[in-house]
Amino acid sequence: MKNAPLIVGCIIGAVLAMGALFFVRVSVTPTPVAPPAPVVTTSPIAPAPANTNRQVFFVKGFVKELKPDGRTVVVDHEEIPNYMAKMTMPFKVRTTNELAGLGTNDQIHFRLNVAEYESWIDQVTKTGKAATPAADPTRKDFRLVREVEVLKVGDALPDYPLTNHLGQPFHTSQFKGQALALTFIFTLCPMPDFCPRMSLRFAEATKLLRQLPNAPTNYHLLSVSFDVQRDTPAVLQNYANMVKAQHGADLSRWTFATGALIEIDDLTERFGLTFARDKDSFMFNHNLRTVVIDASGKVHKIFIGNDWKADALVEELVKAAQVK
Repeated sequence: MKNAPLIVGCIIGAVLAMGALFFVRVSVTPTPVAPPAPVVTTSPIAPAPANTNRQVFFVKGFVKELKPDGRTVVVDHEEIPNYMAKMTMPFKVRTTNELAGLGTNDQIHFRLNVAEYESWIDQVTKTGKAATPAADPTRKDFRLVREVEVLKVGDALPDYPLTNHLGQPFHTSQFKGQALALTFIFTLCPMPDFCPRMSLRFAEATKLLRQLPNAPTNYHLLSVSFDVQRDTPAVLQNYANMVKAQHGADLSRWTFATGALIEIDDLTERFGLTFARDKDSFMFNHNLRTVVIDASGKVHKIFIGNDWKADALVEELVKAAQVK
């Protein structure tokens, strides 16, 4: 056969090639392969990490009032151990169905979630009905104060003697010619969406004003404490330093102040803010007011509650600073 040597050569070549492939496979197969390293993604669609700062408390109480917004319930609640004395205060829910079917005097238990600058309740469960709420001599909703005329937009702010966080006395009338943003706090307030949020919003406003082109220079921020017993000038100084460190706030145009209780009573009542310390507790039961006074010394804007944003405050301060 003429082509026999060629055929035999092809067969031998094929056998050698298969042997080489077998050798390669055998030589690499036993080598262990390390598992791939976990991939850390920074994609914006990756799930956000859990908020490790969130505290959770389980609370019992009864419904005093359901607000028209469908998201706020006022609860007369029991003491929350290691957090809050018993008192009556509003709580917010994130979904309206949490409050569905509830009515005044319903006994409830719920979970209170406390984050850095926000709190909310969920898992609200009705457990019964309080036919007649029992009077509790140790509980005070609000403290009685002398009657004063409530101020409206356009009314002049009376003059109040106060003391700043440096221990220096001053009068609110000294701010005439400047737009003045005024809010009320106490430094031990544990609820993140009450006093801490007021200070956060003021801190944000200072940063916005620094960045604002042609920002006014005739403005000032004033945080007045109604805890006149504990919030001494030294305590307020420490609090101011903490706010500056946490939020990068500009304190050059921001004063923290205290004063005689009769003056604080008068000032807060002018704007419908009410406060009272619960017996044997550091806690105050209070609502929230933030006020802008224009450069002529008159009420320009009153923010009720805690839903306002820093940019809204800045907008009103800019307008108030332009008043002659």
